[in-house]
Amino acid sequence: MKRLLDPREHAGALRQLVLWTLLVLPVGVLAGSASAFFLWSLDRVTELRWQHGWLLFLLPVAGMAVGWLYQHLGGPAAGGSNLLIEQIHEPGGGVPRRMAPLILVGTLITHLFGGSAGREGTAVQMGGSLASGYGRLCRFGEDNMRVLLMAGVAAGFGSVFGTPLAGAIFAMEVLVIGRMRYDALIPVLVASVVADFTCTAWGIGHVQYHIAFAAPFSGRLPFDGWLLAKVVVAAVAFGLVSRLFAELTHLLQHLFERLVPIAWLRPVLGAGLVIALVYAVGTRDYLGLGVSAPPGTDAVTLVSAFQSGGATPWSWWWKLLFTAVTLAAGFKGGEVTPLFFIGATLGNALAVLLGAPVDLFAGLGFIAVFAGAANTPLACTVMGLELFGAPYAVYFAVACFVAYHFSGHSGIYLSQRVGVAKRGGPPSEPEPSLREVRERGRQE
Repeated sequence: MKRLLDPREHAGALRQLVLWTLLVLPVGVLAGSASAFFLWSLDRVTELRWQHGWLLFLLPVAGMAVGWLYQHLGGPAAGGSNLLIEQIHEPGGGVPRRMAPLILVGTLITHLFGGSAGREGTAVQMGGSLASGYGRLCRFGEDNMRVLLMAGVAAGFGSVFGTPLAGAIFAMEVLVIGRMRYDALIPVLVASVVADFTCTAWGIGHVQYHIAFAAPFSGRLPFDGWLLAKVVVAAVAFGLVSRLFAELTHLLQHLFERLVPIAWLRPVLGAGLVIALVYAVGTRDYLGLGVSAPPGTDAVTLVSAFQSGGATPWSWWWKLLFTAVTLAAGFKGGEVTPLFFIGATLGNALAVLLGAPVDLFAGLGFIAVFAGAANTPLACTVMGLELFGAPYAVYFAVACFVAYHFSGHSGIYLSQRVGVAKRGGPPSEPEPSLREVRERGRQE
């Protein structure tokens, strides 16, 4: 019988733990510092946009500048987060070092002039680019480079949102739908925790969201059955809306490519549509990040969505449309914070319809719409725990898992591979990308 304690085996495990920790520490420090600078800069450009409303009318010029930068300097970096996923699956040409400064500048320009975009894509791409540069400098092999890229993704995600556990799980879960690999478990966790600590050490704080609703219990069960039924109904809507966002963004991107063959002119058209939408809706609430509002105003924001009357019944749709147009046209940024906004305001509206707690359902929509759009239900459940607390754990899990199921084979990351189909069936070999699955569906 094999010995229960094998000194050599445990010494080897300890050696590997220490080795990977030392190797990814620089990734965490670099990504955390980059996120800190990015978040500080994002606050500054947002304040400038609030102070000078006329900047919105320069959005077409800003879009042209972003498009020109990426056409002439971007190269493979234009692949964005999808390039990172592809390189993790099949290391090849690598992630260019210029991805980090390009996405940083492009995102800040987008937000300064009023484009509706997020920040996750920027932090993830900066983290991956810095990790790749560090790996090439140290001449790591392909296997180690794959793990370093995952660590960079985890570090960027965890530090920009202040959710290191969710960042680590996201880096492992986002690669393949329905399947996770744990070979990079320690490196991604170390990188994400170190990056979050580094970002905080620079004096950068994160917005605090609160759910005041006291979660009731039913007997010995950690949930209330009637409330849970309402959560399931809302989660179906969250999943369908996440699919709507992904498919509308892909559709508009295809239309922009057909209508405007010159890539650097597409953002000009998109900017014109964003300005037109501002006047059609009669508000600027859906520009920029949408987390907070200018001082002295009562705009609809991600924070206000947690309060009764803090959003209109159609706030989620307008933010969805503004963001889909902005990103499909070629502006830079992320999708995740807008998805938080969409989910929270949709949850606010559904809570009113279902007679449910507004703050709880805003929190559920916050994480569940992202879970469906990114196909990462486990990471989003953990994010809910980190942001809102453990008493709502069952509701978080149900909302995220149901939304994931109803979002179908769609998503914001087309380089994701489908390991296990959502409707059941044996795993595909080789695993097709989400892009390939969608193309097959259109042909059928």
